[in-house]
Amino acid sequence: MPSDDAAVFNNLRKLVREVRLSSHEVESKIGITGSQLFVLRQLAEHDRLSLRELAELTLTDHSSVSVVVARLARRGFLAKKASPNDGRSVEISLTPKGRALLKNPPVIVQQRLQTALTKLSKKDLRTFRELLDRLVRELGIEGAPPEMFMEKL
Repeated sequence: MPSDDAAVFNNLRKLVREVRLSSHEVESKIGITGSQLFVLRQLAEHDRLSLRELAELTLTDHSSVSVVVARLARRGFLAKKASPNDGRSVEISLTPKGRALLKNPPVIVQQRLQTALTKLSKKDLRTFRELLDRLVRELGIEGAPPEMFMEKL
């Protein structure tokens, strides 16, 4: 039986490997990143969304999801238009090209991870968050942007 620190390292390696493999599979099959597919799926489920709503649904921040949205818009997979309710806000929706991409997409690790986290009790999820927060602080990376998984810089 491995020591606690070896077990933690092994599990982190497994998670990172799965994120990397999942992203590679998506890119090789449909030509976009796993993060981009995650965003497209959220839009398919909710029709029109603001950047703020999309950030909430993808469990990321506004600036990280904004980068992904810009890349998808440039490639014609989604459209952005001014919100009729708030001229400062933008509504994002799938284009026919974006919908076509979602006909038979692979399952991405982000979805599996999101589902797995919902299976934790609130107490376990809070403990997990606190431990990750502590680890991030110890590494001195708390100020780093929380970019979406495997999204190209």
